[in-house]
Amino acid sequence: MEPKTEITTPVTLTTGRAKSVTGTRWWVAGLFLLPALVLLGSLVVYPIGYSVWRSLYDADGSGFVGLENYGDIFTNDATLTAVRNTAIWVAVAPALVTALGLIFAVLTERVRWGTAFKLIVFMPMAISMLAAGIIFRLVYEQDPDQGVANAIVTSVHDAFVDSSVYPKARPNTQASDLKASGGGSFTSTGTVTAGTPALLPLVGIAPNKLPGTPENAKAPRASGDEVTGTVWLDFKLGGGGTKGQVDPGEKALKGVKVEAVKDGKVVASATSGADGTFALPADADGARLRLPGSNFAGAYNGIDWLGPTLVTPAIIGSYTWMWAGFAMVLIAAGLAGVDRNLLEAARVDGANEWQVFRRVTVPLLAPVLVVVLVTLMINVMKVFDLVYIIAPQPSQDDANVLALQLFLSSFGGGGNYGVGSAIGVLLLLLVLPVMFVNLRRLRKERQR
Repeated sequence: MEPKTEITTPVTLTTGRAKSVTGTRWWVAGLFLLPALVLLGSLVVYPIGYSVWRSLYDADGSGFVGLENYGDIFTNDATLTAVRNTAIWVAVAPALVTALGLIFAVLTERVRWGTAFKLIVFMPMAISMLAAGIIFRLVYEQDPDQGVANAIVTSVHDAFVDSSVYPKARPNTQASDLKASGGGSFTSTGTVTAGTPALLPLVGIAPNKLPGTPENAKAPRASGDEVTGTVWLDFKLGGGGTKGQVDPGEKALKGVKVEAVKDGKVVASATSGADGTFALPADADGARLRLPGSNFAGAYNGIDWLGPTLVTPAIIGSYTWMWAGFAMVLIAAGLAGVDRNLLEAARVDGANEWQVFRRVTVPLLAPVLVVVLVTLMINVMKVFDLVYIIAPQPSQDDANVLALQLFLSSFGGGGNYGVGSAIGVLLLLLVLPVMFVNLRRLRKERQR
């Protein structure tokens, strides 16, 4: 047998790195990166560097002041209020918007008209901050005839609490011994006696402003076992008449509550009739008569949404209205990728819907929820438009935030670009930890 001959093919080993798309010509890669580097440098690096440099100089940039501007941030009352309000925004608004977005995303999966609901909730995102600010400035208007919020509040209030029909009435001090006694009420200085009628003349109301069709007032009748009297409008059209006396043509005040008070306690009460007369039992003998403040309380005008106390929560409410749709859409996209078998398995194991939501759905959506929360935290640190437009001038100091204070310090009449730059650097430092957390999370996601 002839020996077999093995034919071997030489193998060429390649050493070094694989050839890139641009080859070994580094300058080609540099040309591709140059536009991005120019934009990054001009729009990010340069503004940051200039802001840091400018924050070390005084208002007009002529004198070096070091860290003095940063000290002013934490000693100026307006800036401290802005820091406090910004902290409230960061703590409340992102969590509230994310929670609502999660609820909307989960609930819309269970209704037929879920798509239409998502569209309605997402629509505010198409509105600019300027337009949203104008809308909610009108929504929060104090006058119930203009502000939607107070129109609703006053409607609910008036359904349970009757408002006074004589809000501007007051005693005729020239013909009556009724004196102001606190709480909007009026009390007689002398006591009343059964059998001697009490006259309670009021003024301060135009006859044509009386509710309904008032009757003419009637002089009270004397009764030995009762304290009687009349409450009426002591004013006669055309003049004439005697002050403190029921004259023909003077109008009765119906529905006025009259209390008999002894030693600070109400012993009897009555309400004036259509002719203005009232009658108290014999227990009222020797008591003082009081017209409680409820007779003269002004009409309820709702809540002062844009006052110093509620202006920040009110603006956060408008922000929530705008951004809840954004959170809902992102969370709904994440929810669409959740394995339904896991949810069904939990239900088969006996978990109720709340347990499935809390122990299965929320943990599976945790990465998406973190993205939404972090994005909103960065966003609220820059909020400016809503606060500037919605908060009226008297309450703007109470609603102030860092972004608005930056504008006011630099361009809104302050003219101090040093402090404005320092506030900008402070905002950057506040955003950096949030961005670091987000980048770290993204890196972990890539490693999975």
